[in-house]
This record gives sequence, structure tokens and C-alpha cells, in this order.
Amino acid sequence: MNLIVEIQKLQNYLRAEDFKTVVYGCEKLIKKNPYNPFLFNLLALALHGNGNYLMAIDKFKRALDLDPNFLPAKNNLANSYKAIENFEKAEFFYKNVLESKPNYIQALNNYANLKTMIFDYSSAINLYEKALKINENDQRILFALANAYHSIGKIDKSKEIVENILLKNPKNTSAHKLLSSIVNYSENQENLNEMKKLILEKDLSKSQIVDLLFALGKAYEDIKQYENSFLHLQKANKLKKESNNYNIKDEENFFETIKKAFQNFNFNEEKKIFDEKTPIFICGMPRSGTTLVEQIIASHNEVFGAGELVYLQKIIKKNLIFEKKFSQEKLNEEFNSQGNFINKEYFKMINFHNFKEKYFTDKAPPNFRWLGIIKIFFPNSKIIYCKRNPKDNCLSIYKNFFLSEDMLWAFDQTDIANYYNLHLNLMDFWESKIKDFIYEIEYEKLVSNKEDEIKKLIKFCGLSWDPMCLNHHKNNKTPIKTVSISQARKPVYNSSVNSNENYENYLKEMFGLL
Repeated sequence: MNLIVEIQKLQNYLRAEDFKTVVYGCEKLIKKNPYNPFLFNLLALALHGNGNYLMAIDKFKRALDLDPNFLPAKNNLANSYKAIENFEKAEFFYKNVLESKPNYIQALNNYANLKTMIFDYSSAINLYEKALKINENDQRILFALANAYHSIGKIDKSKEIVENILLKNPKNTSAHKLLSSIVNYSENQENLNEMKKLILEKDLSKSQIVDLLFALGKAYEDIKQYENSFLHLQKANKLKKESNNYNIKDEENFFETIKKAFQNFNFNEEKKIFDEKTPIFICGMPRSGTTLVEQIIASHNEVFGAGELVYLQKIIKKNLIFEKKFSQEKLNEEFNSQGNFINKEYFKMINFHNFKEKYFTDKAPPNFRWLGIIKIFFPNSKIIYCKRNPKDNCLSIYKNFFLSEDMLWAFDQTDIANYYNLHLNLMDFWESKIKDFIYEIEYEKLVSNKEDEIKKLIKFCGLSWDPMCLNHHKNNKTPIKTVSISQARKPVYNSSVNSNENYENYLKEMFGLL
């Protein structure tokens, strides 16, 4: 057996994402070559690819035990720590790699990606630009840099980079999609015509087609060709739906397990907290105005905008959810324990953001599912629930491409409407239990009576008045990573109110269920 040949074969399987074959092959080879760090690194990469991050960490460490100077293994180890959101250890190993080899482009890129995860865009941009000095044509890094500038409101800079990417590679559909969120199209615009031609090519992957369809849907809406817009959005959503194994019944059953777990819970008993900082949880349906509300609140000089965090959800999923059911038994165990594990773990992640402000926002729309948890384990927090006209809200979801695994329902008219109704039902349940703890803000009232609504919102958060909250669009201190970037960077406007009327004839299936 030629070891080099066998390793090359396994590398090919790894590139094809056949992780099972790589794991089996590496384990077989390691029995005969137990001191080969490369094999342990390859095995760990396959485990990481399969989502087995803790096992991957163990094997990367084994590779480094055998060769402490094996930089790829250190970089990969940092990636696995990043995947489990142990940011401190991830940062330690990225820094360690870059101390040994400052021009290690993969580590620069990966470290920059970590910085974007915690909204440290200044550091991320610096790292991306260092990487581009090594390879100015790396489209992956150029695209990440464009996204970073876009997130902090430097739209012109982002547009410049995206256009540069498209000059070098007109078939970069991700760049087309990003550009579509930046520009306001006019008829016969060059980029629009380029996308029209590109969508007809036969060698595009499914993901490329989806990118273009969503981008064209937005472009046709800009030029008020609503039927064309709908037809492209319909095709895009159908393609995404086909690749998902999703059943709304699972969602219905899951929501019922949440209500059952809290039905007889005594919300007057609260757990002690372990941090002096005050979270402001902003939740609701996606596209309900959560990003706008966060930008307004985070413009306050006493508030840090932490963005759309997944920390709480991951802690809950790991400790309180089993076989697609919310566990009442585990909830009771956690509540009756000596400490407050949920609170501790959450703030452990938050503190890595390293901010000085007493208040911070956590704008994760799906947190509406966990309001009972928040009330019990974060008793000093504030909860803001964002609500919007159902038709406008569901239309906006249908028009946008979401990557989250929690949003597999977002690519079908019936699923979107049914999920919206499930969310309303759960919110009715929470309000029957902890109404005084929840502040509800309606998008339509916010955009029509801006000053009064914002002042009431700031008062609820326990903050003194700061005039900057009325001019959130002038303050770029809080980056945005969601599909709402462009809208939330503008002054409060009401042009999207009743936007559903433009699509009334095309979305009867969805609207009829609301």
C-alpha cells in the first residue's frame, strides 16, 4: 500500500464531502501509521465536516501532539473551536498560527470570519485586507470584505468591491445577489441585463440559479414589474423548497411541547443572575422590523448592539430539546439546580464581545419561542416583540433568501402563512403568562409616528432619552448582518407599508391563510 496515494484518495473524498469514507479510511491507515500527524488532521477535518466538532478537536490536538509546529492543524483546530463558539480558544490558536506565519492566508481569513461573528468589523476588515495583500484576486476574501463594508454601512465601498469581483468573474452569482441588495435598478441597467443573460446559461449549479432568481426578483420589483418579480421569486422558492425535507407538522408539535412545559410554571420564581449587564431581547417574525428596532435602540450611547445572536438558541437546543421536543423534565432540572447554567453560558459568550456598555441588544427573531426561558433565567432583561401587518411580513419573507436551518419553512407560501399563525398562537400564550414583561411594538405605528413610538420604546428599556435614537441611520456603530441591511441604514420610512398590494393577485394562497 502506497500511503501517499491512499491519502490523496481520501483528500478527494473529503473535497466531495464524503466524510464517512474519509473517517473510515483514516482510522484504517492510522492503525498502521499511529504517529502520522497528517492522518489525524485529515480524520479531524472529516469529523468537523460531519458536525462532530468535539471529536474533531480531539484529533486535531493529537496531530499537534505529534507535531507541535503543524500549522494547518492549528488553524483547523481554531475553526472547530469557532464552530462550537469557544471564541477565546479559537482566537488563541489563530493568533498562534499568525505569530508563526503572519502571511498564512487561510488563518487570516478564518480569524476575520470569527471577528465578523462577534461584530468586530474593524478588526475583520483589517485582517481581510492583510489577506488580500497576499492574494489580491482571492474572490472568497474579496466577497467577505464587501459584506463587511456593507454591514457597517459603507455601501459605496461595498459596491466598488462587488463590481470589481463581477468584472473579473461575471458568473459570480453571490456577487450579483449582494449587488442587488445595494442598487436600485432601472430598466435596461447593465447589471440587470447581465443577470438576464446569465440565468439562461446551462452550466449553472442549483445554488447559482437560486441566487440569480432572488436577485432578479428584487430587480423586477425595483422597476415595478411585479408579475415578473413574482415569477422569479416563485421559481427561487420552489427550488429551495425541493431541497428541504420540511414538514410544518413538526413545527406544530414542537410549539405544543413548549406550551405544555410552561403551562403550569410559576413565573414569579426567578433564578439569580451572574452578570451586571442588561440584555434587551428583540424578537418577532423575521422581517417584522426587528433590525430597525435594534438600530434605534443601539444608537443610544449606553447600549451596545450585539446583533442577531444565536447563543441562547444553541444553549437551549443543547440542553432542553430532545427528539424535536422541548423537555419539561430538563427545564425543571435546570430551574431546581443550584446555579443558573443557561445564564452563565450565555454571558460567557457575550463577554467575548468585550464591550463597556451596561445594556446590549440581542436581536434574534426566533427568540420569541423562548420568552418563558428569558423571563425565568434572565429576570433583569427587557423583551421587545416586533409585530407587522401579516401580509407585508409574509411577503417580505417570501422575497428574501434565508440561510438559517431554522427557516426551512420560509420557501413555501402555505408554510410561511402557517408558521406565522403558529407564532401568533405562541405569542398569545406568552402574553397570557408574562404579559407585563413584554413590550409590543407595531411596525406601522413606528414608521407613522416615529418620535412618540421611539420615546416610549427607550423608556421601556429603562434608558434616559438620547436624541441619536431618532437618527439611527447616521450612526454606524452597530453592524447589520441580516437581509435588512439596506433598509435599516435609511431614515425611518413608510413606503413598505401595504407593499403586499402589489402582489395581491399572485400570493392569494398565502394571504388567504392569514
